Amino acid sequence: MLNILKKSSGSVSWIVVFLGNPGSKYAGTRHNVGFMTADKCEKATGAKINRSRFKALTDTIKVNGEGVLLMKPQTYMNLSGDALIEAARFYKVPAERVIVISDDVSLPVGKLRIRGKGSAGGHNGLKSIIARLGSDAFPRVKMGVGAPPHPDYDMADWVLGSFKNQDAVDIDAAAQRAWEATECIIKEGVEKAQSRFN
Repeated sequence: MLNILKKSSGSVSWIVVFLGNPGSKYAGTRHNVGFMTADKCEKATGAKINRSRFKALTDTIKVNGEGVLLMKPQTYMNLSGDALIEAARFYKVPAERVIVISDDVSLPVGKLRIRGKGSAGGHNGLKSIIARLGSDAFPRVKMGVGAPPHPDYDMADWVLGSFKNQDAVDIDAAAQRAWEATECIIKEGVEKAQSRFN
């Protein structure tokens, strides 16, 4: 594995955006499963996503010989696209080579769903990215965080709440799989990743 994942010194042909909110207050919340996946990426690759660029914390690695910019936007969720668009323009990376990892309340906790494109589905981070990229044709790895326990439950409170007990165990395993799925998209394409991880 490690021979594929060398530090990149060259240009970037892929961007991976891990969605979340910055600050310890939001660590471990449902909205921050993207950042949890970034932690798994660091463990797997030796990356250190801590360089401040493009309104994000970043690092660059090689996957399959291609330069991959890793990004944790520091703009807060609703403005995630502001961070991404700066990097995409700088490296001239097209939408279909931007992979976004986000939470999804319509999926059970820990379930992954990989999509090659699609609407924001009410997710403000994805909404911001679609608006700034001017396209919804980018791959995304959605991680199930479960739906609120009843219809009147405030959605903001739900996504900013933390995982407990078995859910915490399941989401930790899902974050690991989400990074593996992201690598699979880069190496083998969206369809292969869908058949393996959906």
